[in-house]
Amino acid sequence: MSFFHELAHQYIDGEWRTGSGSWDIIDFNPYNGEKLAAVTVATALEVDQAYRAAERAQQEWAATNPYERRVVLERALRITGERADEIAEAIIDELGGTRLRAAYEVRGASEVLREAVRQSLRPTGRLLPAVSDGRENRLYRLPVGVIGVISAFNFPFLVGMKSIAPALALGNAVVVKPHQSAPVVGGGLIAKIFEDAGLPAGLLNVLITDSAEIGDAFIEHPVPKVISFSGSDRVGRHIAGTAAGHLKRTILELSGNSALVVLEDADIDYAVRAAVFSRFLYQGQVSMAANRILVDRSVAAEFTERFTAEVAALKSGDPREPETRIGPVFNAFQADALTALVDRAVADGATALVRGRTRGNVVEPTVLTDLPDGSPLLTQEILGPVALLMTFDGEDEAVTIVNDSPYGLSGAVHTGDVERGVRFAQRIVSGMFHVNDSTVQDDPLVAFGGEKTSGVGRLNGEAVVEAFTTQKWMSIQHGRSVFPF
Repeated sequence: MSFFHELAHQYIDGEWRTGSGSWDIIDFNPYNGEKLAAVTVATALEVDQAYRAAERAQQEWAATNPYERRVVLERALRITGERADEIAEAIIDELGGTRLRAAYEVRGASEVLREAVRQSLRPTGRLLPAVSDGRENRLYRLPVGVIGVISAFNFPFLVGMKSIAPALALGNAVVVKPHQSAPVVGGGLIAKIFEDAGLPAGLLNVLITDSAEIGDAFIEHPVPKVISFSGSDRVGRHIAGTAAGHLKRTILELSGNSALVVLEDADIDYAVRAAVFSRFLYQGQVSMAANRILVDRSVAAEFTERFTAEVAALKSGDPREPETRIGPVFNAFQADALTALVDRAVADGATALVRGRTRGNVVEPTVLTDLPDGSPLLTQEILGPVALLMTFDGEDEAVTIVNDSPYGLSGAVHTGDVERGVRFAQRIVSGMFHVNDSTVQDDPLVAFGGEKTSGVGRLNGEAVVEAFTTQKWMSIQHGRSVFPF
């Protein structure tokens, strides 16, 4: 408990502070309802103070030798490794993540930090040819300045690091607004790691607050040049519109409605395991989760039997128990909404092959099939342990079903012919698609992002260099130009 009380504060210009708002955000354990901490919200005044501190600190940081910046990132990576167990415990308590899911997030964040160490030396200049004699063209890649990061509740440590670590490595400063349900894992914990790593004050600031208190001040403030957001497409649309009105760049990692497709020549046992992981990791509260599982009709009976048996065997309950695979969803509202969603689907004609109970915030897995045509469940994101099982006849129909969604984030296809899988993947409109694997993938070297309403822009690898730097052209005339007047 003292761990949460220590880190559940505003972190502005290197100081841990209490917000000046008139109300508190209460941080609860979603499994047992225990109060972890109370955080007095930051106001628009603290938003301004955080951004101004970042603006001041960034200029010196950008001028710092990249090798010195790299040393700070290396320390942050080492500290994350040393505190891996402590971080995992915080993920379990604050987010209801199982031990398996907590380890997954810590490992992923560590890999992001490892790549950020390399990214600190990555920006380079270029010499380009010129149309005029005696002219030299230099193209410099420079940090954009200050970046505002708004992270989601579901993987706040990893998702936060995906923007924070490379942004700092590339010479920027950052102000973070973590989700209200993850103020420590998505905010204070990250700030503490970088503070202990020796990051100069002001370069990373954490604001724990809510739009009900600050409105759009976090987005509209004149200092940040880029807003990086992870969350729902509904909120993402608002952020994009607001930022555009102030000529700010946005990186938006939004909702998904991914599909995992099983062709008739797939390894069924392997496809079943991939489907169970893809749908039920962190109770299905993952934007890349396989909402829809599509199976060729010729192998549907075999797949369904094995899949439902695997799902029914998943242990639900206390996320602290090592064998638990399904912990609580993040709040009671979501638990009630998921229960109502399943009840409505069954009332509309769907068949529940597996029907889980709801116990507190623990929603046991459900598998639905025979959904009627036009069911809204087929095209919406479902943030919870509910799988939709569908059949198709042939690849063309499978492609049509997969693409019949407003989202285009991730997906997967299983087949005995890898190149057939590649050809299938090329027909899908999505930012990511995987052959013979799960839909939930994240590699710090590879561009991560979606198409359609699943987002704008990319993170990871070379993509973050594009996201968090700008280009400046400088020409040098070594001779004399001839002017027309």
